Amino acid sequence: MIARREFLIGGVCLAAAGGAAWLKPRHEVPLLRGGKVAEVVPATFGDWTSEDVGDPYAVNGEQTLASKLYSEQEVRNYRNSRTNADIMMLLAYGQRQSDELQLHRPEVCYPAFGYSLVRNEPVSVPIGGKAVIPARRLAAEAEGRRENIIYWTRMGEFLPQGKGQQRVDRLQIAMQGIIPDGLLSRFSVAGDNPDQDWKVIEAFVAELITAIDPTKRKVLIGTERADLLQSIDAPRKP
Repeated sequence: MIARREFLIGGVCLAAAGGAAWLKPRHEVPLLRGGKVAEVVPATFGDWTSEDVGDPYAVNGEQTLASKLYSEQEVRNYRNSRTNADIMMLLAYGQRQSDELQLHRPEVCYPAFGYSLVRNEPVSVPIGGKAVIPARRLAAEAEGRRENIIYWTRMGEFLPQGKGQQRVDRLQIAMQGIIPDGLLSRFSVAGDNPDQDWKVIEAFVAELITAIDPTKRKVLIGTERADLLQSIDAPRKP
């Protein structure tokens, strides 16, 4: 009986070890193939013109955590020539998303830099037709400064809207045996009116995504949403 029990326990241990090995991702499947994120997003479109700027929440010097998490960070300030509105854009790209290296969510980063989050809500950002981006919007305050933010994260083909969903999506990706790339897309406005600023950001995001080459939109929003937009772009048959 003891030998049989030990055999069964040993079998369970082997099955667990085999399951762990099976879950270990092996194949890299990036949506950004060649080139850089900076080349995907237009510097000028519509009434918007940008300039590259530094950003205190995108510090990526050697040996920093950000340098390990992200293989590329693009920070630009877009200004609208008609309204003089300013929107700060941060795109932080990680070529390999794993248990050790994952995108950092802004609701964690902003408090680390002395900001208090006075609002933190899920939001669906419409970008055309039935295509929407599952995102989050934040209102952050620090002494002498207020920022209103909309951001989303992409892990492979998944756009998790919160920490819990990110864990679930990461497990599904691991079960597929792949190592995905990831992108944090963050847009912010310095101002005192979150509801108004979020509307400006949403309109900007929709216009920006539309201005991107249809074959490259998936880098920001995944293949499914990119295909939905491309079907709108396609000429309608009579």
